[in-house]
Amino acid sequence: MSHLDVMVGNSITHSVGQIFQPVFKLFAGILALIYSVVPNYAVAIAVLTIIIMGALTPLTVKSTKSMLAMQRLQPEIKKLQQKYKGPENRQQLNEEMMRLYREEKVNPAGGCLPMFIQFPFLIILYDIIRGLTNTVSDAKVAALNAASCHLHLAQIPPAPYASPRYIPNSSKMFCDLVTSGGQMKALGIDLALKPFSAGLSFVGRVPYLAIVVLAVILQYVQMNQMNKRNAAAQQNSSMMKIQKFMPILFAYIYFLIPAAVLIYMVVSTLIRIGTQEAIFRSGIVTPAGAAPKVVPRNDAEPEKGLPPAEKSRGAGSQTAPVKSAAPNPNSSKKKKRKRKDR
Repeated sequence: MSHLDVMVGNSITHSVGQIFQPVFKLFAGILALIYSVVPNYAVAIAVLTIIIMGALTPLTVKSTKSMLAMQRLQPEIKKLQQKYKGPENRQQLNEEMMRLYREEKVNPAGGCLPMFIQFPFLIILYDIIRGLTNTVSDAKVAALNAASCHLHLAQIPPAPYASPRYIPNSSKMFCDLVTSGGQMKALGIDLALKPFSAGLSFVGRVPYLAIVVLAVILQYVQMNQMNKRNAAAQQNSSMMKIQKFMPILFAYIYFLIPAAVLIYMVVSTLIRIGTQEAIFRSGIVTPAGAAPKVVPRNDAEPEKGLPPAEKSRGAGSQTAPVKSAAPNPNSSKKKKRKRKDR
């Protein structure tokens, strides 16, 4: 890569960073506030993730409904595709499919909405972590940062000096980062590092690789949870292949991001798994391919508005015919004797 390409790339990154400065400061400020209550970087990131996912829960419910609805429509969509084959019928196929979506009140892009919303938060947190662990070699900047935390330059680690961005210089997180040289120590590791950061030994990389493996496993669990309740998806081989490939793609991304961002991914996936399970158990959505519930009729219960005998017949019960009483010969003889006495 040429020096010009590097300069252009840095210029674009700087411009984008300037545009999103208010967003970075907002979320970094929330993170610093949480850290002031619970001074643990991993816990602070987990709590921030819970707040973000709580705000996204309505979209998660809506997307789950759209996803299952789309999977229910797959047989109808295949019929339309078979009926309107060829490029000359493509416009009519699109019109028929849009009509089907309108009639069924399904948004074909609804299932992808949380994924698209998830990426901005991933990028925001990634840039925030880079900003919080920013370092400089200028001793004057380091001295000012130390003074804001009521420290002397000799009381902080040597260069490169930590110079956190996006958070107030009077916050506890700012001062802790300054005194640690920009390290985010939690869970026995530096959350600012990546699995393949320079300077890590093989043993030192193991915790980072373990978080990556955990994040990938949880994504498989989430997709398997959806597929178990979705008979249509299990029959769609192409969809199953895509779902198996997606966590592998994410695994590659996970190797390139700091462990702090991985904690966000692990916690957010756990929340999505719990949310989906709650959605299915509550009956908000019916799993695709599930048979409709049939309420059994209680035959023993009489129908309203009918006399008791008719109620029992209407309920399907068969009553034994009432036999007429046979005439008693002794009673007729007694009647004859009384007439003779008279």
